[in-house]
Amino acid sequence: MAIAAFEFNTERLAFRVWQDHHCAPFAAMNCDPEVMLFFPALLSAEQSNAGIDRWRQQFQELGWSNWAVEKLDTGEFLSFIGLSVPRRQFPFSPCIEIGWRLKRSAWGHGYATEGANGSLRVGFEQLGLPEVVSFTAFTNLRSIAVMQRIGMTNTYLNFEHTGLEEGDPLRPHCLYKITRSEWDHQLSSNIRSC
Repeated sequence: MAIAAFEFNTERLAFRVWQDHHCAPFAAMNCDPEVMLFFPALLSAEQSNAGIDRWRQQFQELGWSNWAVEKLDTGEFLSFIGLSVPRRQFPFSPCIEIGWRLKRSAWGHGYATEGANGSLRVGFEQLGLPEVVSFTAFTNLRSIAVMQRIGMTNTYLNFEHTGLEEGDPLRPHCLYKITRSEWDHQLSSNIRSC
């Protein structure tokens, strides 16, 4: 039996379960070399749709996954931000990962940070997750900056991503994490500073 899926809004963003009209713009974005700079290859439409199908399956099984993200005021599709269970096994598995990928025109507006904070709020306050991780290639400084802005800390448990070939410059990855207690402390600190 399918579980009711979480959908929510932040100040500027709408987090929705994936619909068919999201497929074409997501596939187009996954063909952008700048967007996919820190991924091993561009994705075909079939590969892009397969990713959506996996997330839809997680929504049915868990009620949450990587959400399709739209601008709240216009409905414009920006891509995804959310929580997921990685398909691959890592040295720190099992885990819940927070991740994001936005089309190029959405960069530089704070959407990744806003959306990641919203996803963490759902993860900790509604789903009761004890910990969330995020990881990326060492060279992906933009994503690392988002991890730091949302209160994640570097574990220094660096690892080689097994989905990439030996010698690939993207293979060395860093691991960031945040626990429920760290999230609670961050919220209470923010309230006190207001």
